[in-house]
Order: sequence, then structure tokens, then C-alpha cells
Amino acid sequence: MLFDEPTSALGHDRAGDVLDDMKGLAVTSITMIVVTHEIGFARQVADRVIFTDGCEIVETVTPEEIFTSLREARSQNLLSADLIH
Repeated sequence: MLFDEPTSALGHDRAGDVLDDMKGLAVTSITMIVVTHEIGFARQVADRVIFTDGCEIVETVTPEEIFTSLREARSQNLLSADLIH
């Protein structure tokens, strides 16, 4: 399944419901590709996290590395910008 910012137009309560449903899918054998700014969600359910900027892959990391081991300054800046907003 492909998801492109599935919670972007939703209120906080409804967004939580959608993320819960997606977490339920994540434990099945279904493959999901999710474009999201929900970093906490990505950290919980992803096998891999890919940071992109300007249609370019900047860095691919494991969920554990999101907050601890980003190597590229662009990834660090993207993460900082997402956490501020």
C-alpha cells in the first residue's frame, strides 16, 4: 500500500485513529510505503526510513538511527524542521 501524508488534513484525534489503523497493518505481511512527517510513527513501525530532499534520496537509516545516528547534515536539518512544526 502507498500512503502520501495520510494524516496531513486531519485533526489530532482522527490522525491518531488513522495511525493506529496503519500500525495494525504494519504487523501483517503487507508492504507499506509511507510519505510522512510523523517521525514518531515512522520510528515505531518502519523497517527503513528514507530521508529525501528535492526528489533525491539523502540518507537511508533504521528506525533506531533516526534520533541517534543521522550522518548527513541535510537529514539532520530535515528532521529538525519537522520536529519544530
